[in-house]
Amino acid sequence: MTKDVLISISGLHYDALDGEGEGQPVEVITPAAYYLKNGKHYVVYDEMVEGMPGTIRNTIKITGDYMFEIRKSGIADTHMVFEKDRINMTNYATPYGDMMVGIHTKDMKVNVEEENIDVSISYALDVNNEPLSDCEIKVNIRGMH
Repeated sequence: MTKDVLISISGLHYDALDGEGEGQPVEVITPAAYYLKNGKHYVVYDEMVEGMPGTIRNTIKITGDYMFEIRKSGIADTHMVFEKDRINMTNYATPYGDMMVGIHTKDMKVNVEEENIDVSISYALDVNNEPLSDCEIKVNIRGMH
């Protein structure tokens, strides 16, 4: 895959209390830098936050078909780890304060092709040990020609 890629991240968040109704859609499409190192896929991109000065530097690391990590640094700071059938805890530092976030990864699929990587993750989030939402995220990374 080329160094210059386009990353598309889309997801739905459902209220954990009732699990019903429409999910809240989230979608980001942005240029990114891609590289492969020691058999792991890395994608780096900057994220603007509406109404906030500064950016968030996002680094995604994909290890095989079993681990997906997002490291955020800048005006927000965290290291989120998704591993199928595992619960990972992380501190999420924001300009509004810190939260302890639990990520309960239920399912993960990774498909790697020459010019395309697709990742699909189903997980539950809790904040400070309180269930927050059930989530689905889809990530597509493709070379820019």
